[in-house]
Amino acid sequence: MSADGRWVGRSIPAVEHRRHLTGDGAFVDDLQRPHLRHLAFVRSPHPAARIAAVDAEAARAVPGVEAVLVAGDLGDVAPLIPALARDDFVPVEMPLLARDRVRHAGEPVAMVVATSPHAAEDGAERVRVDYEEEPAVASLEAAIAGDAPCVHDDAPGNLLLDVQFADDDVGPDFDRAAAVVEATIRTGRVTAAPMEGRACLAEWDRREDRALLYTSTQVPHIVRTAVAGILELPERRLRVIAPDVGGGFGQKCVIAREEALTLIAARAVGRPVKWVEDRQENLTAGYQGHDQRYEVRAAFDADGRILALDADILCDVGAYSNHPFTCGVEPLMAATEMFAAYRGGRYRARARAVATHKPPMAPYRGVSRPQIVVVLERLLQKAARALDLDPVEIRRRNLIPDDGFPHETPTGLAIDRGSYRESLDRCAAMLGYADFAERRRAARESGRLLGIGFSCFAERTGYGSQAFSQRKMTMTPGYETAWVRMDPGAGVTVAIGTSGHGQQHRTTLAQIAADALGVEPGRIEVVQGDTDATPYGWGTFASRSTVVGGGSTKRAATALGERLKRIGAHMLEAAPEDLELRNGAVVVRGSPDHAVALEDIARLAHLEVHKLPGDIEPGLDAQASFDPPGTFSNATHGAIVEIDPETGRVSVERYAVVEDCGVMINPAIVEGQVRGGVAQGIAAALYEEVLHAEDGQPQSTSFMDYLVPTAAEIPRIEIDHLETPSEFSETGAKGMGEGGTMGAPGCIATAVADAVAHLGIEIDTLPITPERLQRALRSARAPEGEAV
Repeated sequence: MSADGRWVGRSIPAVEHRRHLTGDGAFVDDLQRPHLRHLAFVRSPHPAARIAAVDAEAARAVPGVEAVLVAGDLGDVAPLIPALARDDFVPVEMPLLARDRVRHAGEPVAMVVATSPHAAEDGAERVRVDYEEEPAVASLEAAIAGDAPCVHDDAPGNLLLDVQFADDDVGPDFDRAAAVVEATIRTGRVTAAPMEGRACLAEWDRREDRALLYTSTQVPHIVRTAVAGILELPERRLRVIAPDVGGGFGQKCVIAREEALTLIAARAVGRPVKWVEDRQENLTAGYQGHDQRYEVRAAFDADGRILALDADILCDVGAYSNHPFTCGVEPLMAATEMFAAYRGGRYRARARAVATHKPPMAPYRGVSRPQIVVVLERLLQKAARALDLDPVEIRRRNLIPDDGFPHETPTGLAIDRGSYRESLDRCAAMLGYADFAERRRAARESGRLLGIGFSCFAERTGYGSQAFSQRKMTMTPGYETAWVRMDPGAGVTVAIGTSGHGQQHRTTLAQIAADALGVEPGRIEVVQGDTDATPYGWGTFASRSTVVGGGSTKRAATALGERLKRIGAHMLEAAPEDLELRNGAVVVRGSPDHAVALEDIARLAHLEVHKLPGDIEPGLDAQASFDPPGTFSNATHGAIVEIDPETGRVSVERYAVVEDCGVMINPAIVEGQVRGGVAQGIAAALYEEVLHAEDGQPQSTSFMDYLVPTAAEIPRIEIDHLETPSEFSETGAKGMGEGGTMGAPGCIATAVADAVAHLGIEIDTLPITPERLQRALRSARAPEGEAV
């Protein structure tokens, strides 16, 4: 125990580690059922085509095939129509199985149920679909061209959202600016590539007339509501369970049409049905993200302070919206959260969601904030060069100062207290910034290319319903509810609607409850991921679980603690206000010998209720909800990189993070989240990109083409922590699950840009692949007018 007897703030081992390290975890594909059937999908090979006919006779003749279902077999099952309550949003249908047209390669057209996975795949290969190919649009430029074919007939111009933000007259600020910098910044399409792809097992309980769906999801309650609605099934008749989930990163926080289709298949054959996507399906048909272009210009005064920013933002959202967040999540996030860590001046932005013949996007980890961090950091870097200012100093001048809180951004976001300038100064010191200019100069003289870069950012976390309602979502997430119960043996169960997929919630939430109840975390069981066993909740995404789930857990556990003290006061003949919970007992404050064990209280409350006073009801349980206004973590990332001048390969020599997520519930888990996020961000900066040909055909269909870095490519990450407790959370904690991913691309981009700045090379396209960088280096060194 710590000196104050508290568990919050301690790096205790995660209870989840044991089952994963010993192979005792249970993922969807580990689940078996008697008479289990297997599902395979027939997916379109074309990005855009009309479906003239589907012939399944040959498939039905394959040994082991029991059913082949096409769109016409689904009856009146409703399509998904994600929507926002906005006049500038265009809702479009996402059919469960394509009926008349396909809009991206990999779109499901039919499904085959068989007695084995191999028979199902053999059957799927024998379904004959007569396609009439159509022109496809597979880039932002092609999609918004005047003569572009429409992905959806009811979305002219391929715009699903076109919104203006803060349309101030920025002209005068640009007229009086000491420097104006412009850039067109692009980031490549990425995919989550979780270790476990999407997977479902569905079965129907005839005795209870209920359906059961096991699914690898971040949002079990949202899945239940959506799938029950699609199937016109009362929610009470559908139970959704998320067993162990092998990663999500946003790809699994939206509804997959395969979840509803697996249930439909199970109902059709009267047997349990399992679907587990393979890696090719995941890379070509799963939700993706971050395919964006920013045309920006910024005005700076002579001291390097931002006067105004003008941004035109395009987000390639693929062929459909996701449910429930819709395709608006990326453009709305990009425009509204452009300024967070930095003080902005006047601001004008246009943000558009553009449909293309590519897979739809989901709220991939970070949701546009990695991109806006790149944008701001590159603009500041360019302005520093134009004004002959130190790159760290120009950041310091624009960061929110210590006396600037609460701070309101140009878009109206309220930024709570943080440690913005301190994090920058510490990070610069960790990397030896004061001496780096000499290192870089000496390296250049010897033919080496060294660079240093930084990114400073604020991560909005713990979104409550008020924040989500501003997007005008028709299904508005936000709050969480926790049930905390003590059984007759004094064991504690916390049930909550958040749903972890690798973040060790069972450990951190137990630590929070343990402090409120004065017990060890090992005495507490955290239940999540089961719609029958937990209160309605919104799942895990947007760095919300510790803030919102932890807040409701603390409130409920505190309420239960008060109930324990009332019963303890009766047993000790003491006043409740003189008691405290400590070491598994109710203790008279200042008199540790006068105590009653929680086991004795639990027995009385459950098994000897006749001994309770008349004003105390039997049982030991409490329920509480928490719906916060949201808070902001902050961090600075810094990196030193070296570029091989011949090959264009970038090596990260050092990587440093100074982060402030408020009170750390479990510092070891915080550091794990930082390291994982940074690895994902470095991947987006240097390696990963989902590519499509001009005709929309996917070109990244395996890990030979989609380059996920290994441990050999990720450097040792040096981490320092600051703690500015949040006044808006119950625990003082701020979320931090996405910060590593948000900061790394901008940090790497500015470091690479610094290494090649003397050659006149601008680094405004990510990922920074060796091919792109080698081409730029050759062009910079070629004599004027010579082709490269």
